[in-house]
Amino acid sequence: MSEAAPAKSITNALQKHAIVMSGVNKWYDDFHVLRNINLSVTSGERVVICGPSGSGKSTMIRCINRLEEHHQGQIVVDGIELTGDMKNIDKIRSEVGMVFQNFNLFPHLTVLDNLCLAPQWVRKIPRAEAEDVAMEYLNRVKIPEQANKYPGQLSGGQQQRVAIARALCMRPRIMLFDEPTSALDPEMVKEVLDTMIKLADSGMTMLCVTHEMGFARSVADSVIFMDRGEIVEQGTPEKFFNNPNSKRTKLFLSQILNH
Repeated sequence: MSEAAPAKSITNALQKHAIVMSGVNKWYDDFHVLRNINLSVTSGERVVICGPSGSGKSTMIRCINRLEEHHQGQIVVDGIELTGDMKNIDKIRSEVGMVFQNFNLFPHLTVLDNLCLAPQWVRKIPRAEAEDVAMEYLNRVKIPEQANKYPGQLSGGQQQRVAIARALCMRPRIMLFDEPTSALDPEMVKEVLDTMIKLADSGMTMLCVTHEMGFARSVADSVIFMDRGEIVEQGTPEKFFNNPNSKRTKLFLSQILNH
């Protein structure tokens, strides 16, 4: 097969997909962390990714905005192929928001300053306009009254909602969530999931690594199960939870749903 054939198939797929991963592999030294990942996400689709610890879930979504570098295969995001070209990486990162499990807020800046920083520096938006955008999204995540506080003065759930608002301030086309509730106390999980549900209802393309199966059932268009660096199963929530194909998926669900 010629070298041009995979690129042509990727180009055709991109006419309807926001993210295409084709034959993606990654290693950490001798450890094969991602094994032949093939994934297509349509614009506006909501994908939940689950699986045991060490299965490659976080690594996979971190490859989508080049926080991790893949070693084989192709990743195309919003029509741009991810290579070592920093210009392409910057373009993709400006269109892809990411929320981590540990908030990653700047502790020495107020909530408002945290939200205004990237729009001012990356988008070159004037401060007054950046503040208007910041307040719009603080209202959307229901904590506008926290604008002038510092992250350390907020609860974990409030800090995670600030992190979501901060990502939204760049007006991304795609949002990635890497276990956004795993660092939270149980009583704070619901407020963050409610924020994410409202975001999903707005039509945002979303990929979310999470063990919150209730969220997957109610929000996802597609659920992916990963194990040992592979996508073992992918399907609608109804199919995934009620009639999975793989024994590995069935075992995982029996363990996580009985806790």
